[in-house]
Amino acid sequence: MQMRVNTRSIRFRLTVWYALILAAVLCVFSGLVWTMMQQRLRRDLRHGLEDEVTRLETFMQREAMEVPAVNLDDELEEFCHGLPSSSYVELRPTGKGTPFHYRAAGNEAWAGYEVVTRFIVVGDQRYILEIGAPRAGMHRALDLLGTLLLSFLPVVILVSCLGGAWLSRRALKPVDEITSAARAIGIENLALRLPAPGTGDELERLAETWNATLARLESAVAVLSRFAADASHELRTPVAVIRTSAELSLRRERDPEAYRESLREIAAESERMTQLVEDLLFLARRDARAGMAMEPVDLREVVRDAVQELHGLAAAKEIRIRVAAGPEAATIAGNTAALRRLFLALLDNALKYSPAGSEVTVTVSKKDGRIIAAVEDQGIGIAAEDLPHIFQRFYRANKARSDGGHGLGLSLAQSVAVAHDAVIEGTSEPGRGSRFQVSFEERLHV
Repeated sequence: MQMRVNTRSIRFRLTVWYALILAAVLCVFSGLVWTMMQQRLRRDLRHGLEDEVTRLETFMQREAMEVPAVNLDDELEEFCHGLPSSSYVELRPTGKGTPFHYRAAGNEAWAGYEVVTRFIVVGDQRYILEIGAPRAGMHRALDLLGTLLLSFLPVVILVSCLGGAWLSRRALKPVDEITSAARAIGIENLALRLPAPGTGDELERLAETWNATLARLESAVAVLSRFAADASHELRTPVAVIRTSAELSLRRERDPEAYRESLREIAAESERMTQLVEDLLFLARRDARAGMAMEPVDLREVVRDAVQELHGLAAAKEIRIRVAAGPEAATIAGNTAALRRLFLALLDNALKYSPAGSEVTVTVSKKDGRIIAAVEDQGIGIAAEDLPHIFQRFYRANKARSDGGHGLGLSLAQSVAVAHDAVIEGTSEPGRGSRFQVSFEERLHV
């Protein structure tokens, strides 16, 4: 059975790169060792020849004083017999005179010599002294070293590759475990988590990051499921009312006024359902980060338009809306339609829970380079335990605040604020009213 090697795997690539780098390093190291050995052997050979030259020069100077010059060649011949058999000596006078040559028998076969040449003075005569020794011994040692290095290199690379493959497999084993665990996680078991190696290295940080991502995904799926369930519940009521009204009207003949009453009820529920669907679609677009065109917007004009639109509703409830905005422009980078929707949601929320004869105040001010718009009412307020949840979709604080709304207004306002990089906050005191504040960054240019 053949084992297939995945050439694209990290394990294979690590092993190949490890082998290539190691081979390159060993080749460079072997070359340096061989070169250094060659230089050392040659240096030792030259040092030996230098010593021989010095000895011969000393010998000649001593013999020149004791022996007649006619017998100097004989003395040199006797001295050279004490040199290595493969050496050669040549002594040439710089002026008139006969050169002296000594070459051991058989050394003519050597291909190369290491030669040391020196000028010496013996008495009143100058000579050129040349002593040479063959490099054959040095070459044999270098050949032996090269053979050993070339034989040793493949073995080391092979052992290193096997070790590298084992190490890479061991090092990447946690990755395989994480991959297997990740494949087992689906939408139905998002509560599962990846195993953390506990080694304190990059793999542990990777597992922790994925676990944090899974936790966020689990939370998002839970919110989405709850949102879908709540939306279905909210849509079920108006659909049921519309169907019931239509069925009752069709059961028997009725007078025109009864039909008109049924149609009015159907129209009211349809309008409520249409508003709910529009809010859901708007929030869905915001969740999908749909593009929103930004332009310079004077926040005072947006607030005044929203107040003007709800003027009739406020008058019907006998509630006064007061706008307090400075004379200076409050310019931000924003989308006029989305901002208008934000303030309509905040104003509608304020009017919905304010008693007749009360006042709703809308202010636009500047502070520390930011523009702050606030909507404050004198209504029933919100309990402290409900404040952290008021921006959640379909959340209703209490029965007193459940008057037919579908719980998306404040969530919609927060979504618009986030899209404008703004911060929305709510404070309240039960029985005395609530205040919702949106803080924008002032922008003179977009």
